[in-house]
Amino acid sequence: MSEETPGFEEKPEVPADGTPEEPKAADSADKAEGAAPAGDASAPDVALLAQLDQARTALSERTADLQRLQAEYQNYRRRVERDRVTVKEIAVASLLTELLPTLDDIGRAREHGELVGGFKSVAESLETVAAKMGLQQFGKEGEPFDPMIHEALMHSYAPDVTETTCVAILQPGYRIGERTIRPARVAVAEPQPGAAAPKSEDSEESADKKDSE
Repeated sequence: MSEETPGFEEKPEVPADGTPEEPKAADSADKAEGAAPAGDASAPDVALLAQLDQARTALSERTADLQRLQAEYQNYRRRVERDRVTVKEIAVASLLTELLPTLDDIGRAREHGELVGGFKSVAESLETVAAKMGLQQFGKEGEPFDPMIHEALMHSYAPDVTETTCVAILQPGYRIGERTIRPARVAVAEPQPGAAAPKSEDSEESADKKDSE
């Protein structure tokens, strides 16, 4: 009889059908499970970046809408304020236009020395109120005629003027700011026809004398 050799390890039996051992399959499964989390972690990052881009785009659009609405509101406020001022000026101009005949009567009474007593104080109070509302009187004798603010009712020639000049103020003009509510009604005088010709002849004679000398 043969004796077994001491220290000799028996080889594990291999199944007859050749099926792989179970421990190797378990190792491959563990490796697959360890690799899966890496792929799953990248997918949420891409989704978060896409959502962030969408949020940024939406924020930019809403900011642009807000800026546009703010600009429109500012333009609306300026337009309303401008219209309010215009309506106020028109209303004040209409009121003061109705008072102009009374102011003309006060001016004529002052010129004739009839502005005395209680009538004087009332008249001056009315003129003060009209001035506070922005009414300004214009038109003076000797100023050049301006068809934009003057209305010529009388015309004559004068030897002492060099241009069309207001020589008499028949009715003063009135304005509110830059708005003329009534032009000054004036009498104008123009230089006499041919008045400049003798001056030019005299100058020519003097020039000839100088040349002869």
